[in-house]
Amino acid sequence: MFGINNNRSQLSLIGKVFVSSIAAILFSVSAYADTEFTPKVKAAMAELKQLTAKLGTPKAEGEELFFGSTKMNGNFEIVDALKTKFGGTATLFVKKGTGFVRITTNVIKDGNRAVGTQLDPNGPAIAAIHQGKAYYGIVDILGKLYDTGYEPIKNAKGDIVGIYYTGQLME
Repeated sequence: MFGINNNRSQLSLIGKVFVSSIAAILFSVSAYADTEFTPKVKAAMAELKQLTAKLGTPKAEGEELFFGSTKMNGNFEIVDALKTKFGGTATLFVKKGTGFVRITTNVIKDGNRAVGTQLDPNGPAIAAIHQGKAYYGIVDILGKLYDTGYEPIKNAKGDIVGIYYTGQLME
């Protein structure tokens, strides 16, 4: 009888591990699937890139991000225009060491713009950006789920100097 109960316990444990694994896979797949918000995220990203390109070539000087001669740090005109048009969030990040910091945003934290906050150093977006690739998917931003897009900002030499971000709160 001891052997049978032991086998049942092992089968029960294997079953729980299997179910947990399937749940993790399903969550992972859903995190990369388009949602009803994805078209707005992509349209806002295209407009963000177009509006900044009109200002000139991107460059970073220390912790300041410029498009042409326009300093973007604390300049909320473009991110607010995107919020008005698309109803979502937009941010420009500047590279700081191996991380990225918000220098203009309409993302709100504690009643204020989340300027100065860092992109999650362990999140999926930063991994893609470090490889020079875009990331589109569902991300937790300051405790809320967003359908997001992140694309690298490259200077004239092709170096990554920042990140474009657009997102839609998933409600």
